[in-house]
Amino acid sequence: MTEKQRKLLTTIIKVAVSTALIYFIFTKINFGDVLLVVKKAKLGYLILALLLFVFSKILNALRLNLYFHTIGVKLNQFSNLKLYLLGMFYNLFLPGGIGGDAYKGYVIQKKFKAGTKKVFSVLLLDRLSGMLLIFLYVCLLGLILEHQLIQSFSILFLTAIPLSILTFWGLNKKIFPYAISAFWGSFLYSAVLQATQLLAVVCILKSLAITLNEGAYLFVFLISSIVSVVPLTIGGIGSREVTFLYGAKWLQLSADTSVAISMVFFLITALVSLFGIYYHFRKPELEVLDY
Repeated sequence: MTEKQRKLLTTIIKVAVSTALIYFIFTKINFGDVLLVVKKAKLGYLILALLLFVFSKILNALRLNLYFHTIGVKLNQFSNLKLYLLGMFYNLFLPGGIGGDAYKGYVIQKKFKAGTKKVFSVLLLDRLSGMLLIFLYVCLLGLILEHQLIQSFSILFLTAIPLSILTFWGLNKKIFPYAISAFWGSFLYSAVLQATQLLAVVCILKSLAITLNEGAYLFVFLISSIVSVVPLTIGGIGSREVTFLYGAKWLQLSADTSVAISMVFFLITALVSLFGIYYHFRKPELEVLDY
């Protein structure tokens, strides 16, 4: 199988999985009811959610550049932001072609000659750092939510917090020692950006006039963020909604509202990612940091 055929097959599989999941979701709920929830959304809160999401992505780009600097890639922040936005566009709109991380790795290696292994290692570490903080927030929310199902895992959540931090730090130091200097800076960036995304979801909840069980909806959102990273769908389409659907069932939440939250968050993500199309046609010039 040629590379072109492999990419085409990957795209077909992702489209098929996303379509199947979306179809499955709407056999379980009434799509009209979901649209009704979305139509009632308050624009002011949605704009605030959009701004918070943009800010979280700026922090995400800064975190990645922190890792780039550990391997001698002294990319300036403006060039990094443009490259990150282009990567968002590729990840969402060209899933079977050049993935966002693959493209960033390619152009960084071509420009800076830092070593393919190191470049893709820090791209992986950037993703894992974000996943670590999502997991930590899941545990923290799990400790404070007053829900019988969640509270039954309280000891597990409490133990997992220090254990996950120590495990990730140890693996980082052992396998990627050249990037260990970025560990705590990355941890801080991740903590702030994930908190910012949670605030964006709170604004979505406010826009949909959801005042009950806000913490439970945030808990399900974090779980869905972990699930959506699995590269089986296009931009997490379908997998996030299925997670919200079953999360609503297990935590006695409104299924229609849960799927509506997921849809609104995806639309915000798609809107921001779409701006990366500018740099698809006018590739960003990678400029070195001046100091």
